[in-house]
Amino acid sequence: MNELILAIESSCDETSVAVIQNGETILSNIVASQIKSHQRFGGVVPEVASRHHVEQITICIEDALTEAKVVPEDLTAVAVTYGPGLVGALLIGLSAAKAFAWAHDLPLLPVNHMAGHIYAARFVKPLVFPLMALLVSGGHTELVYMVEDGSFEIIGETRDDAAGEAYDKVGRVLGLPYPSGKEIDRLAHIGQDTYHFPRAMIHEDNYDFSFSGLKSAFINHVHNAEQRGETLVPNDLAASFQASVVDVLVAKTIRACQSFPVKQLIVAGGVAANQGLREALETAMLDYPEIELLIPPLRLCGDNAAMIGAYAHIALQKQRIGSLDLNADPSVSFMHSQN
Repeated sequence: MNELILAIESSCDETSVAVIQNGETILSNIVASQIKSHQRFGGVVPEVASRHHVEQITICIEDALTEAKVVPEDLTAVAVTYGPGLVGALLIGLSAAKAFAWAHDLPLLPVNHMAGHIYAARFVKPLVFPLMALLVSGGHTELVYMVEDGSFEIIGETRDDAAGEAYDKVGRVLGLPYPSGKEIDRLAHIGQDTYHFPRAMIHEDNYDFSFSGLKSAFINHVHNAEQRGETLVPNDLAASFQASVVDVLVAKTIRACQSFPVKQLIVAGGVAANQGLREALETAMLDYPEIELLIPPLRLCGDNAAMIGAYAHIALQKQRIGSLDLNADPSVSFMHSQN
C-alpha cells in the first residue's frame, strides 16, 4: 500500500507542511521560519506567531503538495499537531487541517507534538523497542520510556525550567540574539568550564531535572561580577553553563538506560541539535554498545511537519482518528494524550 499523509505543524513559530510516504520517506517538508520577526522581541510573541501562520499556512500546503508531486486525491489522511504549544498558533494549523480533511473527505489524525519529535528518529532507522527517549526542547525536558509504538511513559521530567528555556535566558544575559542556543553551543566549544556552576539533582535517585537554580546562579554570577567591576570571559561563561546542562542530562539519561531494558536511546527536540550534548552522549554510550544511539539530523531536530507525519503513520495504524470538533490542547502531556 502506498500511504501518503499530509502533515501540518504550527505549534510555535514555524509553519510547516510535509508529505510523508509510509511513515518513513519524506516527499516534501516545507518549513517557513519566523525567526527574524521575533528577534527584535528577544523571544516568540504568540500574537505575531499566529498572524504569520495565517499568512503562510495555505502557501505551505500548496508548496508541500507540489514538491511531493501529489494531488489531494492521492492522500490517505491529514495529520496535525494539536498540542502542546501556543494555543493561537495551534489553532491556525488545526483549522487548516480540519478544512482540508473535510473538503477532501480524508481522516484527521491528531498528533502530540512531543511524539512527533521522538518519531523524527524514524527517518534515520526503524525504532526498536523497548527504547528510551530524551526529549529536550524550549518547553520540555523529559525522559520517556517506550515499550512499543504509540506507548509513552514519562519516567522523569523537569521540575521547573526546561533546558531550552535556560539557554534562552542565559543568551539574553550574554547579550546574544534570539534564538541563542546555537551561539552558546559555539562559544562553549571555544571556552572552558572555569566557573563551575551547580549540577542540580545530578546525584538524586530519580530521573527528574531542574534548571532554574543553574539559571539563577549564572545570572547572579554575572551581576555580582558587574558590581565588582570584574571582567568575565563570555566563552568560558557559555562553556561553564553548557557543561552543567550537559552533565545533568547525560547522567540522568545513562541512569535511566541502566535501570530499564532498552535497545535504543533516542535524543529528540530542538536542543538535540546541540553539538555539546550530542558529543557527550556519543562518548557516554560507548560504554553501552548493546544500546543504539539515534539522533535525528539537524534539520529534523527543530519543529517540522515531517516528524508529525512520521508519528501519524502509527496513529493511522492504531486508528487514532480525530473528529472535526478536535480542539487545541496547549498543555497536553503524554499522560493525558490520546497518543
